[in-house]
Amino acid sequence: MTKCTTFLVPLMLGCVFLAATAGAAERPNILFFFADDWGRYASVYSNPDNSSLNDVLKTPNIDRVAREGVLFRNAFVPVASCGPCRASLATGRYFWNCGSGAFLNGKASNWKGHNNPFQTLPKFVDLLREDGYYVRRSLKTFAFDASRPGAGARKVPQVEYQRYGLFVGTAAGETEKLKRHEQVLAHPRNEMRRVLAGCPEGNPFFFVYGSINAHRPYTADSGRQLWDIDPDRLKGLIPRFLPDVEDVRRDFSDYLGEIQAVDAMLGVMLEELESSGELDNTIIILSGDHGIPGVPRGKTNCYDLAIRAPLMVRYPKLIAKDRHVDDFVSVMDIGPTVLELAGVDATVSMDGRSFKTQLTSAGSGWIDSQRDHVIVGRELHFHSAREDNLPYPMRALRTPDYLYIRNFKPQRWPMGDPRRLNGDDHPTYEQLHKSTAVTMSDLDASLTKAWLITHRDEPDVRPLFDLTLNLRPSEELYDLRRDPGQLKNVADDVSYTATKSELSNRLMSVLKEAGDPRLTDAFDRPPYVEQE
Repeated sequence: MTKCTTFLVPLMLGCVFLAATAGAAERPNILFFFADDWGRYASVYSNPDNSSLNDVLKTPNIDRVAREGVLFRNAFVPVASCGPCRASLATGRYFWNCGSGAFLNGKASNWKGHNNPFQTLPKFVDLLREDGYYVRRSLKTFAFDASRPGAGARKVPQVEYQRYGLFVGTAAGETEKLKRHEQVLAHPRNEMRRVLAGCPEGNPFFFVYGSINAHRPYTADSGRQLWDIDPDRLKGLIPRFLPDVEDVRRDFSDYLGEIQAVDAMLGVMLEELESSGELDNTIIILSGDHGIPGVPRGKTNCYDLAIRAPLMVRYPKLIAKDRHVDDFVSVMDIGPTVLELAGVDATVSMDGRSFKTQLTSAGSGWIDSQRDHVIVGRELHFHSAREDNLPYPMRALRTPDYLYIRNFKPQRWPMGDPRRLNGDDHPTYEQLHKSTAVTMSDLDASLTKAWLITHRDEPDVRPLFDLTLNLRPSEELYDLRRDPGQLKNVADDVSYTATKSELSNRLMSVLKEAGDPRLTDAFDRPPYVEQE
């Protein structure tokens, strides 16, 4: 096991701490950097054959982890909503079997008199703790019982977390910006120091850091002003189902700026690991819980913009550097993988599958041809988005060639009821930009939302509004070989009848085998929802 020894290190805040040290044959530490609302964006995902928003990003620290380890090119979330995704991550189970965790706003009060499975489901980090790991968390993470902070942690001051754009973007002048920049980075730096200092002698650590930087709201134009991401550089790179106009490009610029801030936070944590001598003794896992918020077909949906996730893993004692893997993996698989890497013999039931083989293989590309699909879905996000607090249920099967989506209640509005849109008291541009609850509240407030709704009746905008925000058919099928942007639904095309039937049967087979409550419409009733 990892052994913690005491040594003096000059700290930015003038303190000393205990640092964990590990030998080559000892159990690894684990740093899980899991950022809120971080989709598949990093400069390491740039592809010279396919221009994308990754081309304008600068993420040297994320890229370093990928270069010195393995980059997953087909990683997905099980559900593009933070709470359910984290419930699935914590338990290694499909989100629909996580009781109150299946919804973003699942509250214990809804379950009075009912058995709530989430309370008793085994959580993978609890299994690590029970097996001797010192487990700690910071910011927005997921369910487990953290270890008590070690005595050495008290010698490292706690500092306030600040969100980059909202904090640095409102500074007066360059001197104040620089000062605030350092204040933002002080939090991840000191949180990493506190873990190193608090780790008891003889124990490895598991530490999850959950930055919320990429979550809305943003300071408008912070991407340009703080990170030099000019919205005009994004022309032609905006997803084709969205209008490529100035306010949408500004919106994406601000989001990309927050990802660069996330990268800077990761950077100081890597510095602390390196200066303590623990970098190569630590498995570093980077990922996020879903795609961009506030953008149609992003967060809360089952399209690629929502479900594709970043995933990089570095551990030079086990993982060959500069590799990429094309096998399909899910964030739900991270727990089983960590348990296997840590040598924890867990006998609990999980739907996720370890991808240790993909990590330790010497090759790149496809490692296991059987890992060729993922199942994703959604239920309820914003609890009052629809009348009677009803969800919008989706399940989907994603393969290399196809995306098949089943919308179980096509009569419901996917992004929430269009309240006030057809009356005289319609929301203003500013309200749509600032307030999620004003209308279509399964879509976060944003410049993109404001522009698309405000301009929805213009002839060249209406098709995009209908494609992304209007009612949807019960089945959607996209041929990704011909239509990677998922613009044309071919579910009713007779030439795809056999393909649609095969994908539908595969999807429904998984849902039945896994006991999805949606198949009996249980998610439309208490205790899952409190109807008015």
